[in-house]
Amino acid sequence: MNRTQAWWSSARNAIVGIVSLIACSNVPPAEPQIVGEGIRIFFIGNSLTYVNDVPGMLQALADSAGGERLAVASLALPNYALIDHWTDRVAQREIAAGGWGWVVLQQGWTPAGIYRDTLRLATRNFAAEIAKVGAKVALYQTWPPANQPGEFAGSIESYEMAAADVGGVVFPVARAWLAAWARDPSITLYSDGLHASVAGSYLAALVMYARILDRTPVGLPAAVRTRSGVTMRVDPAVARILQDAAASVTLGASAR
Repeated sequence: MNRTQAWWSSARNAIVGIVSLIACSNVPPAEPQIVGEGIRIFFIGNSLTYVNDVPGMLQALADSAGGERLAVASLALPNYALIDHWTDRVAQREIAAGGWGWVVLQQGWTPAGIYRDTLRLATRNFAAEIAKVGAKVALYQTWPPANQPGEFAGSIESYEMAAADVGGVVFPVARAWLAAWARDPSITLYSDGLHASVAGSYLAALVMYARILDRTPVGLPAAVRTRSGVTMRVDPAVARILQDAAASVTLGASAR
């Protein structure tokens, strides 16, 4: 969610606050803390990162597959756009500490205009800092609210433009949502009309897994236990569809 996007009403923000209190996995950490060992990935974003603990799900998927392990940390604050993080300067301090393999940048849905412009500006600013520590830049491409389906195309384009500006990588999560619905329109990817359901967050983590490790996500478990002790479960039949959708947007084709 972008703090600067005025059309996100105060009523929706109140709902988000209530939802965020429902489960411990939906509460942002007070300070970035590195969890685990392996390739270090630093997430900078908002509630679309911390609801359902997307970094933790990604880490758990990697753990389940064996091989390369991932260490994750995040600075994710409610209603923040990337330009807000840049202004706060906390993220820059964490980046400068070094040791990161990837830095993942995320904000809410981002249509053309001032929101796209600030996304691109913030991405360029952060990319310069990330380059100093030798990490890769990734853009976590998010989805629009359920009542704004026509905004998918513009928001997808905004993230792809921002990544192209800095030679970064896109985690095409919004494209994966569309690919999943193309396979089964009944799959519920929203929880409250804005945030992802567990299935939606699982799909995001599958996309990240495939892009970071360059492996197919097909065959990964439908239930994962994060390092925080929370188990996330998706119906196995739905998980198979989501894995196929993630493969199609990251590896170029479905793995059947």
